[in-house]
Amino acid sequence: MTTTTTATANFADAVTYRPGKVRNRVLWTLQIVLGLFFIIASGGPKLVMPNTLMENAPANLTIPLGLLIFIGVAEVAGGIGLLVPRLSALAAAGLSLLTVLAAGSQVFLADMPAMGIFPLVLAAIFAWIAYERRATITELRNSLSR
Repeated sequence: MTTTTTATANFADAVTYRPGKVRNRVLWTLQIVLGLFFIIASGGPKLVMPNTLMENAPANLTIPLGLLIFIGVAEVAGGIGLLVPRLSALAAAGLSLLTVLAAGSQVFLADMPAMGIFPLVLAAIFAWIAYERRATITELRNSLSR
């Protein structure tokens, strides 16, 4: 009987985990910098000037215009999500997946393995942010189920 209570208490502690003060500041700094990067420098140009990007793309990396715009929307939405406290973990998880796919396209489609390192580093950072902010996913799920 007590093991069930202990397991339940440990699960409750894991669900309500919050990072410490210094770690929270580091996370918010990363979230703000990376969020603005994905809104302004990465996703924004894909939405504002997609034809120019298509013309300047390497010959071995051609993507359809619709896919380029979809990727831009996903990047801007992820960047905005990083700046919203309730959505930060989900946005970080989505951006982690997006950057892994970007690394794969750089390595396998563009045949430039060295260019895949930066997206993989970003994927690791986003995975860490999603892990540290995991309590927001539970809070969001609970607020939506009411």
